[in-house]
Amino acid sequence: MQKIETVAQMRLLATALNLEGKTIALVPTQGALHAGQEALIRAASGRADAVIVSVFVNPLQFPANEIPANYPRTPEADLALCESAGATAVFMPAADDIYPRGFSSYVSEETTSRFLCGPSRPTHFRGVATLMAKLCNIIRPDYVYVGEKTAQRAAVLRKMAQDLDFGVEIVLVPTIREPDGLAAGVRNRDFTPTMRQEALSIYAALRRAREMVESGVRSPDRLVAEATHILGERRRVRVIYVTIVDVRTMETAKEIVPGQVMMAIAAWIDEVRLIDNMVL
Repeated sequence: MQKIETVAQMRLLATALNLEGKTIALVPTQGALHAGQEALIRAASGRADAVIVSVFVNPLQFPANEIPANYPRTPEADLALCESAGATAVFMPAADDIYPRGFSSYVSEETTSRFLCGPSRPTHFRGVATLMAKLCNIIRPDYVYVGEKTAQRAAVLRKMAQDLDFGVEIVLVPTIREPDGLAAGVRNRDFTPTMRQEALSIYAALRRAREMVESGVRSPDRLVAEATHILGERRRVRVIYVTIVDVRTMETAKEIVPGQVMMAIAAWIDEVRLIDNMVL
């Protein structure tokens, strides 16, 4: 496995792989890797000839009240995980190599990004789309692997790739959950036992919604009300949104069509922001 630290070196490797006729999968991450991203790498390595994992804390994704420098960084552990999971190379560029001085060109997807996290993080998906456009131009992947937990990011990237003819397939991989049901995530390591119990209310609300649909409930309002009630019983949970959306467009669902809608939840657990979802 190679460690690559500059855009120029990454271009050279990508060009060589393309000339050899090898398919390339990209797994974009911000580092501090966990079981969810390991699953992405393993899934990608089962399909593509070469797997490139990008490890880059993207400053454009952070709102003004969040500091990119505070994002956890575990580079040595990340490299070990990537190698064991089957990565071909890990791309770990510096911020000024991705966004050099004078950088002023951005990509904005303006439909799927308007829902869910869009209102509370208005510049987030512009940052996501801009970085992905750069990575696709540098690496020229055939596939981009994204976790189902970040379904809105996948929807934004799919729409961008379609609209701008990137010729890349966005592949969604099921959410990896810890034994108690908590979705794998970089912030889980910050939880105290009490915070973890509070966070588990998100999974409980999602499971309850699925159970209700399986029992025949078809009212989005009833499902949202029940999930909101479960979250509201927890003192340290502050709900950002609880909603049911179309799994591809992220638009609010007016009716429940099993398998075509998902419940999405975002909430603060003290100062930790979590998202999760479940297809109903």
